Amino acid sequence: MMRIAMWSGPRNLSTAMMYAFGNRADCAVVDEPFYAAYLAKTGLDHPMRQEILDSQSQDPILVAAQVIGSIPGAKPYFYQKHMTQHMIPGVPRDWMREFQNVFLIRHPARVIASYAAKRENPTLDDIGFWQQSELCNEVNEWGGKPIVVDSHDIRADPAAMLEGLCDAIDMPFSPQMLNWPKGGHRDDGAWAPHWYGSVWTSDGFAGPEGDLPSVPGHLQGVLDAAMPYYEQMKAMRL
Repeated sequence: MMRIAMWSGPRNLSTAMMYAFGNRADCAVVDEPFYAAYLAKTGLDHPMRQEILDSQSQDPILVAAQVIGSIPGAKPYFYQKHMTQHMIPGVPRDWMREFQNVFLIRHPARVIASYAAKRENPTLDDIGFWQQSELCNEVNEWGGKPIVVDSHDIRADPAAMLEGLCDAIDMPFSPQMLNWPKGGHRDDGAWAPHWYGSVWTSDGFAGPEGDLPSVPGHLQGVLDAAMPYYEQMKAMRL
């Protein structure tokens, strides 16, 4: 059995990656299991807040027990999509030692532009870069060998990057990962109607990314603050 924690900020190919692993016959998936606990602890007013709170346990201790519990369907692989910003004080991290920890990065300009289209005026805390760096450093400190992949590289060559990722975590590659049925996944979180519109209409990874988008002037400070964390992680990527 293998448990894979994919650590990402928002608007970062994370749902497409969950669909890729979820299309394997041998892999169970779960979508952001700490989201309700995060909202309950912070009091943040995210889109579909009440639906999210109603859909998951709000107790992070219980959620931590669930993610290291039995794998749905008794499958040999369990892929878990996690948001780095959910790991606030009071949310356990010890369970991460039982996982292959992978960090999915994306250029902050792309994240900010995409996030701002769905929820105005994101802050540095919202987009998860410093939290991602912190978690990666923590995994590295206890010898967990963090693996870093860049969404830009995945979109440029999905087959090569997914094969490389599977090799890095000692998991056989499956061509099933390159496509999935349109219309979403049965394990999508309650928040999917707000956030997953474009990936619901897809049946595979989008093509290579174009030029970096421009970031509005009032969000330039967020971009500047996120860049050092991104550059640190980028230097470690596959």
